[in-house]
Amino acid sequence: MQNQVVLIIGAGGIGSATAKLFSRAGAKVVVSSQNLSKAEHLVRDLNAAGGDAYAFEADVTDAASVAALADTVQRELGRIDVLVNAFGSGMIQPLADSDPNRINELLAVNVNGTIFATQAVLKHMVAAKKGTIILIPGILGKHVMKNSSVYSASKFAVAGFGKALVEEHRRNGIKVSLLYLGGVATPFWENPDIGMRVQADKMLTADEVAKAIYYACSQPESSVLNEIVMQPESHQLI
Repeated sequence: MQNQVVLIIGAGGIGSATAKLFSRAGAKVVVSSQNLSKAEHLVRDLNAAGGDAYAFEADVTDAASVAALADTVQRELGRIDVLVNAFGSGMIQPLADSDPNRINELLAVNVNGTIFATQAVLKHMVAAKKGTIILIPGILGKHVMKNSSVYSASKFAVAGFGKALVEEHRRNGIKVSLLYLGGVATPFWENPDIGMRVQADKMLTADEVAKAIYYACSQPESSVLNEIVMQPESHQLI
């Protein structure tokens, strides 16, 4: 990963752990978040540890915002080798109890945000005829559970989007990896729209997920890791 340009959108648990791992591996890490101060704090830590990192603000629900982000990174760093879409909004509750406004917000982030962010970066990767895109539909983009109707709808959309991208860009050097992750111990669960109790000590850690992302991005040029299903041992699903 030495000198590879890695754009990580999302500065939360998974985004932060991934940024730290790639930075230690010698990548030039760009962290983008709607909360600029959060991205800047992370980037300060990366650079203090000897990294080469940059912070930007972008709103994934605004196509123009992420297009400007991608254009700026391309202009200032010369390329984008890896895109990690590490953002998302959660909702685990009965559909009857779900606020339509929150449903719209969740779909805007998880579905539109993924499409807009990927579209913005993809044009630069297509021009370079290479690039790796990491999408995280999560396990609820492969299997459903009680009260996950809205969230699963958004994550199945991400999975379908990623699979269609593979067909759309076959043989032009673009690699797409889908990560179907079980529960990850991050602040994601500290959300009033997630009406379930979890045991964080039995979940995956953000560091474990970051290693899986790194592995997917470290494949030889001649191969691609299309899908990873990664679950806590106590929550296995096949």
